[in-house]
Amino acid sequence: MAKDEGVKIISDNRKARHDYHILDTLEAGIALQGTEVKSLRLGKVNIRDSFARVKDGEVFLHGMHISPYEHGNRFNHDPLRIRKLLLHKREIQRLIGKTKEQGLTLIPLRLYFKRGRAKVELAVAQGKKLYDKRETLARKDEARRVERAIKDRFR
Repeated sequence: MAKDEGVKIISDNRKARHDYHILDTLEAGIALQGTEVKSLRLGKVNIRDSFARVKDGEVFLHGMHISPYEHGNRFNHDPLRIRKLLLHKREIQRLIGKTKEQGLTLIPLRLYFKRGRAKVELAVAQGKKLYDKRETLARKDEARRVERAIKDRFR
């Protein structure tokens, strides 16, 4: 996602980039209830263990935890309810095609407000194997060492 004007990031799923190979991303709206929006504005959300599924031509987000709004009394929502994602029909058809492939899944990368609307950046991803994770960590570690060496050399 490019750095746009009016984008306020609520939550970032950093672990997703560690656990998955990100193949494609797209932006989707979320159908929310009133107190959920207030909780999102306070940043009381966790998308770490969430994922999306396509069912009956619609996309639903499972496992996203939005804490109940403190001042919401009886109008509060279920924190783990399944939420519908708002996408165009073409995008849903494309996702159906991609998720039927072996090992591909839909995961949220970040949750943000864009021009006052709650959006989620959804990724088509493939799970990494343990050796892939180790390789990624080794590459990052090596890049850090090189960066330090360059920094020390020019001091």
